[in-house]
Amino acid sequence: MATDRCTTDAPRSPCYGCEPDATIDAPAPPQDESAVLRLESFLPYRLSVLSNTISHSIALAYRDRFGLSVAEWRVMATLGEEPAAAATLCANTVAARTAMDKVQVSRAIARMIAAGLVSRTQDPNDRRRAILSLTEEGRGVYERIVPAALDYEQRLMSLLSTPEQVCLSRLIDKLMTCAHRVEGALPVAEDGEG
Repeated sequence: MATDRCTTDAPRSPCYGCEPDATIDAPAPPQDESAVLRLESFLPYRLSVLSNTISHSIALAYRDRFGLSVAEWRVMATLGEEPAAAATLCANTVAARTAMDKVQVSRAIARMIAAGLVSRTQDPNDRRRAILSLTEEGRGVYERIVPAALDYEQRLMSLLSTPEQVCLSRLIDKLMTCAHRVEGALPVAEDGEG
């Protein structure tokens, strides 16, 4: 049986989709399921903390080297995927692709326009819609950031074996699919209940 770096007394379960003999720590079952929500074992909380930790590390590098916030980097990365000549993205599309709040996206775009990194033009097919694209200066920053971002990802992923990387990717995809299915389906207790 393969060993890993985990050292807890929690029950072990197979890591589905990973190495056949790999194991992961399974959260301990709650003593009284209706009584306590323990954040340290609550998956949404753990994923949020992980995301925030990684985003904070990235944000420091982008802010110090390129003067960008995390929101601005996400806008830039989204716009950078499209060639300037084929730009068709609007703020709502950027918000949907990045899963960021529309207000946060709007503020990031406004700062980037003021900094000369993004341009906004009216959509010739829909006058109510504005098309966003990176300016030449914005494209230059994007082209300098991408290698740094890919290097950061590589350093982070190098801590995992190839099968663990594959497993992680599959599990993230599966959780995203499930999260979209159950979005809005979580029952909420009425006032005075639970």
